[in-house]
Amino acid sequence: MANERLRGAIVDLGLSLDEVADRLGVASKTVERWINEPERKPYRRFQYAVASLLKVEVSYLWPDERTSAQITASGNAEVVKVYPHRSVVMQSMWPTLYAQARHQFDVLVYSGFWLTEDPAFLRVVKEKSAAGVPVRFMLGEPESEAVAVRGRDEGIGAAMAGKIRNALINYSGLFGLPGVEFRLHGTTLYNSIYRADDEMLANGHLYGVGAYLAPVLHLQRVPGGELFDSYAESVERVWQSARPISSPTDC
Repeated sequence: MANERLRGAIVDLGLSLDEVADRLGVASKTVERWINEPERKPYRRFQYAVASLLKVEVSYLWPDERTSAQITASGNAEVVKVYPHRSVVMQSMWPTLYAQARHQFDVLVYSGFWLTEDPAFLRVVKEKSAAGVPVRFMLGEPESEAVAVRGRDEGIGAAMAGKIRNALINYSGLFGLPGVEFRLHGTTLYNSIYRADDEMLANGHLYGVGAYLAPVLHLQRVPGGELFDSYAESVERVWQSARPISSPTDC
């Protein structure tokens, strides 16, 4: 049975399949399949985009999906705490967070230099390595355009690249440890993300100020939530595109 709700919503707005496809950045054949082959539902991002375009709930077009209110409620449950800026978060939060890691230990930053000077954090990395927990560090590629732009945005210019190189030097003792990997990325980061299993700290990036003055979200994964996974998926995308290095001098 075709998805007549989707077909009807498109007709009600006076749109053609080509117009819908063009606004969503997909082929018109794809929109046809969404209508005529309802078992082939769009990816979540396209479900939201279609619902927004047609001014209806996702759950109206695909009744087995949750309503916006249900998704929002789950998202609220994922937020453990909001800090107005990183400088008010207790320094012990990071080693405490990572001390709980059993399966996932991720650090996604440009430099995260302040963390490299924390003996408690460095000790936790070594403990997790010894325990067989995979540890992944993703720092900015010093010569990348993304790092240069972030340096200008923070008002420190080329010093951003220098902070990354110094951070890697501070991490020298971690290179070569079992399960500890380093990669360099040239991604535009909108957040620094610190993940330990099903908890994370997401430190936003604001134009004109360092990350230490930007907000931090303490998130936890909960059933039905999408907020945590959205951040986690961005970490995976950066990891896949980043360049592996085996020593601090590889940059």
